[in-house]
Amino acid sequence: MSHPQAKIRRMFELLEPIATITFSDVVTEAFLALGMRNYWDGYFAGRAAPLGLVPAEVVHAVFYNFADGEVARHIPWVWGKITPREAITVRERGSATALRQAIGDLADSPDLARVADLATHAAVSAPTEGRALYAGLRALDVPEEPVARLWHAATLLREHRGDGHTAALLTHGIGGIEAHVLLALSLGMKAQEFGRIHHLPTAQLAAVVDGLRRRGLVDDAGGFTDAGQDTKQRIEALTDELAARAYDMLSAAELDELISGLEPIAAAVQAADD
Repeated sequence: MSHPQAKIRRMFELLEPIATITFSDVVTEAFLALGMRNYWDGYFAGRAAPLGLVPAEVVHAVFYNFADGEVARHIPWVWGKITPREAITVRERGSATALRQAIGDLADSPDLARVADLATHAAVSAPTEGRALYAGLRALDVPEEPVARLWHAATLLREHRGDGHTAALLTHGIGGIEAHVLLALSLGMKAQEFGRIHHLPTAQLAAVVDGLRRRGLVDDAGGFTDAGQDTKQRIEALTDELAARAYDMLSAAELDELISGLEPIAAAVQAADD
């Protein structure tokens, strides 16, 4: 069934902290213990593992928003230390451990098991066509343990949305680094201040911003034009629209129940992070 876009957006807000706990210190330390050199080795090993032993060019294309050469510093090097199957196991175990630590007593509540079931029902019901990373995750076994199952479902739904977001960016002619610049501007930051791209050479970032300026999306002061704001909003609206298919299998009452059940869990994760 069709759900209001505001609820699809709310699901994104609630699932994001749960899914991204996979990028926490607990998971990073587990990867370091197996020979990874740094955070980014573990990031690429864990997130790219469902794609299998594909070359860096494929990971770069699927992930979309990394600068040229960044993926190749880690893929395929990491596969000389661990296999994709081992990376999947390390990521799942570490993420479940980190999530359990963050949410405390909520981890053992019957409500969490119900939330995990509802989220999983949605997460394994969306079409996979055109969604490479989501399809790779769908091929994995769903964990039995409720906390791990909730993290897995949140990750599936996040990557399903992410694949759709890439399609929305492509539709509007926005490249990966350009997307980071637009996000930075929407947060009131300059491109060179934004964490995901601040390390890039000044000339490279300036060229990206200049390209957006020539297209009328960025003004002379480096901020949004009205056209830039409109483009960003249309991309977000299309992303929400494309993400909605994952929730078609839930009734209105089930989606409301899922949102209500996720709220204290997401709040606990955010509080622990703060």
